[in-house]
Amino acid sequence: MKVLGLTGGIGMGKSTAANTFRRLHVPVFDADAAVHRLQGRGGAAVRPIEAAFPGTTRDGRVDREALRARVLGDPAALKRLEAIVHPLVRRAERAFLAAARRRGERLAVLDIPLLFETGGERRVDEVIVVTAPAAVQRARVLRRRGMTPERLDAILARQMPDALKRRKADHLVQTGLSRHAAQRHIRAIVRGLRDA
Repeated sequence: MKVLGLTGGIGMGKSTAANTFRRLHVPVFDADAAVHRLQGRGGAAVRPIEAAFPGTTRDGRVDREALRARVLGDPAALKRLEAIVHPLVRRAERAFLAAARRRGERLAVLDIPLLFETGGERRVDEVIVVTAPAAVQRARVLRRRGMTPERLDAILARQMPDALKRRKADHLVQTGLSRHAAQRHIRAIVRGLRDA
């Protein structure tokens, strides 16, 4: 089974790309969704996060805003949080890949926003980077509820620059043109990999 890493900065269209893979019957592991489950009611990350960051959980789940306020702009706190969450996400990822192999899948996608930043490219066969012009990215993200230019800048500061991601990619999917163009490109990638 060939494992593809899907990544791209915030607002680049990665979620839309992941949905296109799903429509093409390629199983997708969504690392962000795994984090939400781990931090949700009864999730495996709730107790360790509360122990490391007292007052950041409520009603058996992580209060994401309180946690964000605690770690944003504090590299040491962010490292502590990642040391809790990343191993749990990797365990879920391994279970996803094992299940895909048992089903005889030819392709599987790991949708990981910080793929390069966390060394995840070593766990995949090829990397697909979703990209768009910076102005398009910024406009998309600033339309999100609760997003501010300052918060966006803080998020971008944690992410590898888009130009560097593009240089490291095996496949580039441009999402700034049209959704249909991006979907056609993804279909071509999947066809080529399935036929290989």
